[in-house]
Amino acid sequence: MTNSWWEIQVAADSNLEETIFWRMEQFGCKGTASERQQNTINVKAYLPQQTSSMLDLAALSLWVRQDAISLECGVPVMHWSPIEEEDWSKSWKQHWEITEIGDRLTIVPAWLEPPASSDRIPLLLDPGVAFGTGGHPTTQLCLEALEMRVTPEAAPVIADIGCGSGILSVASVLMGARQIYAVDTDSLAMSSSARNCEVNGISPERIAMAVGSAEKAIELAKSQPVDGIACNILAEIIADLIPKMGPLVAPHTWGIFSGILLEQAKAMADVLEQNGWVVATLWKRGEWCCFNVRRS
Repeated sequence: MTNSWWEIQVAADSNLEETIFWRMEQFGCKGTASERQQNTINVKAYLPQQTSSMLDLAALSLWVRQDAISLECGVPVMHWSPIEEEDWSKSWKQHWEITEIGDRLTIVPAWLEPPASSDRIPLLLDPGVAFGTGGHPTTQLCLEALEMRVTPEAAPVIADIGCGSGILSVASVLMGARQIYAVDTDSLAMSSSARNCEVNGISPERIAMAVGSAEKAIELAKSQPVDGIACNILAEIIADLIPKMGPLVAPHTWGIFSGILLEQAKAMADVLEQNGWVVATLWKRGEWCCFNVRRS
């Protein structure tokens, strides 16, 4: 299929990078990448043509403009053009580099060779059209939080709700998790997750995957509580899911919730506390935050 994707380019103030990433993700873009030149950035994002018309893209341009005005930044310049499937795949990959995250992980694009001399754990990743390359602050915060929780000695069982590319699930297994239940409402995410399990040599039995949400994770876990829950989506979706997680939760269960803007933190904390969770720590990066929680 030719011309199956929109390539969206935004030239903007570098202070807008995280906001633009969030806006593109919320809009449904895949494979977002950015290049920085001094105080400016050029963000590229890719969107399936069948999901959006030119009128939708015009609305997206207006939202990006309004975001910049509200943050008192210069007005971004945004334009878009149709590209072929093969061109989309090559275009964003050429800007993605090996990235160290936390103290234990190195994210390695699956088409590159891992560093030869390193005591870090290499996580090979080919996200395909699913969200999750390790470059976004929300993903990095989740990975760093998992690093504090997941060891071979603890060998936790984890539910990854909204798994995207499977990056949190794969990272957890590589760091020592015993079993993962990974779900996402996007069937394309399942393909990406399965691919990333394969390139990292992880057997399908270690990461059980299915299309769905919290209810499907409960089904995969056979209504048994898990040791931990990881959820990196958007605040509104997380707030709706938290009350539905009951069968996955035991007194010892911990949670890592991200995809939450700082301005949404108070409302999220209220939802968590109303459902029996205590906020242990709140980690921040730019405009984003990650809740590390435990049962009350």
